[in-house]
Amino acid sequence: QVQLVESGGGLVQAGGSLRLSCAAAGRSPNYYSMGWFRQAPGEKREFVAAISWSGGSTYYATSVKGRFTISRDNDKNTAFLQMNSLKPEDTAVYYCAADYLGPIMTMKEDGMDYWGKGTLVTVSS
Repeated sequence: QVQLVESGGGLVQAGGSLRLSCAAAGRSPNYYSMGWFRQAPGEKREFVAAISWSGGSTYYATSVKGRFTISRDNDKNTAFLQMNSLKPEDTAVYYCAADYLGPIMTMKEDGMDYWGKGTLVTVSS
């Protein structure tokens, strides 16, 4: 019942910034914890960041903490991932996902209820 569509990916130089958006259909995602995951070519999908349904709590993978910021606007049914100080190793397809009232500090891909199709982020140099 929930459709997630990522956007904002593209090509950026190392040290640059990108802002990813995840638009959700309807108001159902309002009570879902939201997460961002990424998958580099030939690698398994890994957790990046999570935000509680109210937006009051966030959690980050150690590899992105201090550089990435997750946020959400429930009025617009949209989640965001602001990515600063990008590194070549950040290159991946980025996916957003939703988990109904899910905990964020133990968020895993196997526990997510809905997934977007992903948006590609490529960091050069």
